[in-house]
Amino acid sequence: MIQREHRLSLSGQAELLDLSRASLYYEPVPTSDADLLRRLVIDRANQIWAADITYIPMARGFVYLIAVIDWFSRKILAWRISNSLTADFCVEALEEAIARYGKPEIFNTDQGSQLSSAAFLEILRRHTICISMDGRGTWRDNVFVERLWKSIKYEEVYLHAYDSVSAAKAGIARYVAFYNTRRPHTALDRETPDHANFTSLPLAAAA
Repeated sequence: MIQREHRLSLSGQAELLDLSRASLYYEPVPTSDADLLRRLVIDRANQIWAADITYIPMARGFVYLIAVIDWFSRKILAWRISNSLTADFCVEALEEAIARYGKPEIFNTDQGSQLSSAAFLEILRRHTICISMDGRGTWRDNVFVERLWKSIKYEEVYLHAYDSVSAAKAGIARYVAFYNTRRPHTALDRETPDHANFTSLPLAAAA
């Protein structure tokens, strides 16, 4: 698009194409092999967990939803709804996931203030869980959770105009149960997250 050898100056080309001049001088930085789990083979449950926050629209206003999922099985391990963006509901979801399913080897989040808060990270460190964080604005680094948000919103939230927080919680709870136990996934050879999670765990952990 931009031709450095063109007789028109770079700034002139940028103005014509409505591009930021700063973008002309950006040199891409190669991603390190150690970053963002990109070369890691994901082949079992409790290998990598991830968490993210999204908003859930209601008839009036909206609430926030956090989910903790297992990357391999796509199982929703824990979730919470809150009407404010404090770290408390994120910490509660993380603590529930660990209490119910043990701990992962790696935990992946974005760099949002709730998921990078001292309270949230302290739990990961206390359980000696390796912490992985996405690059800022790089939603593809947590694509499994992004796909979950799309499923929840198009298959549940957008079909109901929740009139209260309690209605939102009931609707999400109903969908999570369906998603984990009855909704097959192409990426899992048409298995459900519950089945994929259970059968991929070591016998001692699954017992």
